[in-house]
Amino acid sequence: MTRFGAVLAIVLAVPLSPVTPTATAVSFANVVPAPVSATPAAGVTYQITSSTTVYAEAGSTAAQAVATFLATQLRRSTGYALPVADAPASPSDGISLLLSGAPASVGPEGYQLTVAANAVTIRALQPAGLFRGLQTLRQLLPPEADAATVQAGPWPIPGGTIVDYPRFAYRGMMLDVARHFFPVATVERLIDQIALYKINTLHLHLSDDQGWRIVIDSWPNLAAYGGSTAVGGDPGGYYTKADYQAIVAYAAARYITVVPEIDMPGHTNAALASYAQLNCNGVAPNLYTGTNVGFSSLCVPLALTYTFLDDVIRELSAITPGPYAHIGGDEASSTTAADYTYFMNRAQNIVAAHGKTAIGWHDIVKSDELPSTVAQFWGTTSTDSNVAAAAANGTKVLMSPANLAYLDMKYVRKTKLGQTWAGLIEVDKAYSWNPGAYLTGVGEASVLGVEGPLWTETIRTSADIDYMVFPRLPALAELGWSPWSTHNWTAFATRLGAQGPRWKVMGVNYYHSPKITWPTGS
Repeated sequence: MTRFGAVLAIVLAVPLSPVTPTATAVSFANVVPAPVSATPAAGVTYQITSSTTVYAEAGSTAAQAVATFLATQLRRSTGYALPVADAPASPSDGISLLLSGAPASVGPEGYQLTVAANAVTIRALQPAGLFRGLQTLRQLLPPEADAATVQAGPWPIPGGTIVDYPRFAYRGMMLDVARHFFPVATVERLIDQIALYKINTLHLHLSDDQGWRIVIDSWPNLAAYGGSTAVGGDPGGYYTKADYQAIVAYAAARYITVVPEIDMPGHTNAALASYAQLNCNGVAPNLYTGTNVGFSSLCVPLALTYTFLDDVIRELSAITPGPYAHIGGDEASSTTAADYTYFMNRAQNIVAAHGKTAIGWHDIVKSDELPSTVAQFWGTTSTDSNVAAAAANGTKVLMSPANLAYLDMKYVRKTKLGQTWAGLIEVDKAYSWNPGAYLTGVGEASVLGVEGPLWTETIRTSADIDYMVFPRLPALAELGWSPWSTHNWTAFATRLGAQGPRWKVMGVNYYHSPKITWPTGS
C-alpha cells in the first residue's frame, strides 16, 4: 500500500466527532479533493466560540483579506464577533493564517493545516495556499457553518494535521455565456461554489454564433446587436467592461483566474451579423438562435479581419490580468485547412503581442502553434496523433475529454437538461479516468491540468447550472488536485456524499445521483 493509501485507510478508521443535536459531525475523511496527507489526532477537537479571534500574518494585506473572508462567513452562521487581528509572534489560540513555517513542498497553492485543542493554524508559502487551506477548514466544520443566517452550533473542528498541494497547476471550469447569458450575480455565485473545491480557473466562453457577450469599445455593435439574442429566442445580454472587471476581481479575491474566450474563426455568426464589412461578400447574415455548429467563418483573406482581432484581443487583454486568452479554433468546418492554419497562426501572434498566452481547442495543433500555446483536448477517444505529436514537441495539454468532463452531458437518458452526443456522464464516470495517462502519447508532464466545460444550449438558470455542475465538478476537481495514489471510487463516493448536507445549506440545486449514498440532511 502506498503512503497515501495508508494515510487514507487510517483516516477512514478514525471515529467521527461526537454528534450533537444541533451540528452535523465531520472528519478528515470528508474532505474533497482528497489531501496529499492527513493525520487525525484522535480525541482532539477545537471549538470555535464567541471568544475566538482570527489572526492573519502581520503586514500581509493578502493574508488579512483571506482571514476576513473566513471571519465574514463564520459571523453569518455563528453570530460571533470573530475579530480579525495581526498574528502575534507565536500564536497560541484562535485561528491563525500564516505565511511562514509551511514545508517547501507545498508550493504556491499548498498549505499545512494543524488543528489542536486550543488553536487552528494554516501555514502557506503564498496567500493562494492560505485560501486553499481555508477551503479544507470549511469542510472540517459542520455544514451549518456555510449557512447565510445564524445557526445554533456548536462549531467543532476535528484535530490533526493536513499537508496538501495540487497535482496540476490548472484546475478549471468553463461557463458558456454565449448560448445563454448569465448576469454577474449568477457568475459570482458559481465562483463561490467552485472555490470550495480548489478550482483555480474560470473560463468564460464569451462569443459564439448565438451571442457576443462583452463590450468592445472599438466595435460597439458586437455587444449592442450581436449580444441581443440567445438560443431558442431567449433574452440576450452582455457584460460591460465594468461588469467583466467585477467578475475578474471577485474571482481574484478567491484566487481564481478568469480566462476569456473569443471563439474563432468559426462560431462567429454574432460578430458577422453585427458588421457586414467583416464578411467576404460584404453582406451581414441574420442573427442566429439555433444550435447547429460549423456554418460560420471569419473572412480569412480580408485585412480588416486582423484589425478586428487585434482590437478585440487588445481591449480584452487590457482588462484581463490573468496570463491566458482563449481563441477557440474548434469546429471551423467552413474554413479551408489552409485558411485555418494561416488564420490561427496570425491569431496566436496577436495574442502574444498583447502579452497573453493563447489557449485553443485541440484543433489548434493543426496550425503551427507557438511553443507557448496550450491545446485544450475535447475529443471523445483516448488517441489523437496530432495532439500527441504536439505534446512531444512541448505543447501543454489541458484535458477536457467531452465523454468524461463535459458538464452539459446528461447524467442518464432521462435527465431533463443537457445533451447526449458525447455520451452519458454519471458522477462515477466523471471520476473514472486519469488525466495524466488518458491520452496516448500525452504523459503527465505534458498535462497542464483539467477543465470541466458547461455548454449552455439547454441551461437557462442558476439552478440549471447547479444541477449539471454538482456533483460532477468536485469529481473533476479531485482529479486535478489530489495525488493519483489517493484515487479510489468507494472512498470518494463516501466523501462526496458528505458534501450533500453542505450543498443543502448553501442552496445548491445538485443532482442526487443514485451512485452516492447521501446522508441525512442532504
